[in-house]
Amino acid sequence: MPAPLPGIRTLPSWLLGRAAARGRALVAEALAAEGMKMWHHVVLSAVADLGPVAQAELGRSIQLDPKDVVGILNDLQSGGLVVREPDPKDRRKNAVSLTGEGARLLKRCEKAARAANDALLAPLAAAERDQFMSLLIRISGTDG
Repeated sequence: MPAPLPGIRTLPSWLLGRAAARGRALVAEALAAEGMKMWHHVVLSAVADLGPVAQAELGRSIQLDPKDVVGILNDLQSGGLVVREPDPKDRRKNAVSLTGEGARLLKRCEKAARAANDALLAPLAAAERDQFMSLLIRISGTDG
């Protein structure tokens, strides 16, 4: 019996969506083992890259709704992973920075996420992984 939905299953967009869903599931499971949710990890990582960073700029950089950013930052701050202090450039705004504990957890989460991505790409040889990543970058519009 043929696989269902043969017309859909040949669309690159459908295949990319399936691969992305599988990748998200693998990463979410790996992060959960560290007590972290996916978007919390994204925000923590962005704070590490950009911090100290204003909340609004943080939200724009990861394309997340400001209300969602505030909720996630509240969770991260109550967990002792980030601090919000007056922005030295503009005292009317808060700047978000990682704490030492936040940096340690982020390092563990990055290791877990890399392992999950290695599992996702396990069917590919090293050269194929490099080529696949190059192609993904080209079609995603992220320019590396």
